[in-house]
Amino acid sequence: MKSYIVGVGMTKFEKPESRDWQYWDMAKEAGTAALADAGVAYDQVQQVPVGYCFQASTAGQRAAYELGLTGVPVYNVNNNCATGSTALMMARQFVEGGIGDCVLALGFEKMKRGALGGGADGGDFKTSPVARHYGIMAAGHGFEMSPPTAQIFGNAAREHMERYGTTAAQLAMVGAKNHRHSANNPNAQFQDVYTVEEILGAKPIHTPLTKLQCSPTSDGAAAAVVVSERFVVRHGLHDKAVEIVAQAMTTDTEASFASGSCIDVVGKPMTRAAGRQVFESSGLGIEDVDVIELHDCFSINELLTYEALGMCEEGAAGKLVESGATTYGGRWVVNPSGGLISKGHPLGATGLAQAAELVWQLRGAAGPRQVDGARVGLAHNIGLGGAAVVTLLRRG
Repeated sequence: MKSYIVGVGMTKFEKPESRDWQYWDMAKEAGTAALADAGVAYDQVQQVPVGYCFQASTAGQRAAYELGLTGVPVYNVNNNCATGSTALMMARQFVEGGIGDCVLALGFEKMKRGALGGGADGGDFKTSPVARHYGIMAAGHGFEMSPPTAQIFGNAAREHMERYGTTAAQLAMVGAKNHRHSANNPNAQFQDVYTVEEILGAKPIHTPLTKLQCSPTSDGAAAAVVVSERFVVRHGLHDKAVEIVAQAMTTDTEASFASGSCIDVVGKPMTRAAGRQVFESSGLGIEDVDVIELHDCFSINELLTYEALGMCEEGAAGKLVESGATTYGGRWVVNPSGGLISKGHPLGATGLAQAAELVWQLRGAAGPRQVDGARVGLAHNIGLGGAAVVTLLRRG
């Protein structure tokens, strides 16, 4: 059975504590927008997977109750930074498995200001779900006083530079590109444009990463209405429908840890495996993709993802971004929304916000950031701990 996204919605992503709202307010805003986009009433929804990381148990119900009190099953989903796409994957599985013809995937996060922690409980990394990951990093690089997540990705950047000759300027080009893209996105947390030189000269976070190459903490929500083909036909939603052609989730394997490399620890093998699965199951390849929303939590992760998805050879990602192949006028447009670096990164909402951007792009409704002729889109959402979700979307 096929599945389709027929409605999407999201809030503007905001700096934490800059707007007077609660997580249920943002969830209501995004969910209401997605339902309105689809032309679907909440009482038609049969399942509701809800993603978040930092709110209390059953926060999914507290949020969904703002949309209606219909007794619909609500599932609380937490998969670190891949939470939003995990909720979307559950929605697709419910539809394709025949459990429901209309499912609402909802994701939100209300975060605190400052750098994201490393997943340690009270600072004790021995009890952290990512203890193995940080242990590998510490064995190879030691442990510094910089923010843990920036540190593990920054060390992956150092390895890439040492191994392949990637330059600090090429890393900064990722940030410059995504900040430039976000200038046309009213939902982005930032709409400021920076030069490569300004990005290199920004506050150091963990060398070679500067502040303008790191995703911020954010508040916000996003949602998607996923339905079956018969629901599309019955309700005449063909003009809104974007097909979920293929989707895969992978978690860590021995390849994540055996090499002792931070490049592998932060998820490159997971991304490679998930990408391979969606291409094999869909019969499409990266050459068929027009627009990509990928998980640029730090600039290095965008480069690693280029290689993992087969957009270039191993070690050539720095040259790829430098060539202009991943922006308007190039082979692909990557992160037209501004990506996590500039659009923002409320963990539970990120994967669904990626889906929303791609749906708008494939419908030709992305306004000044529209990618000409976009018919196939790819979303990539990854979380330490770990999970990687790759989704292929296509407009018929």
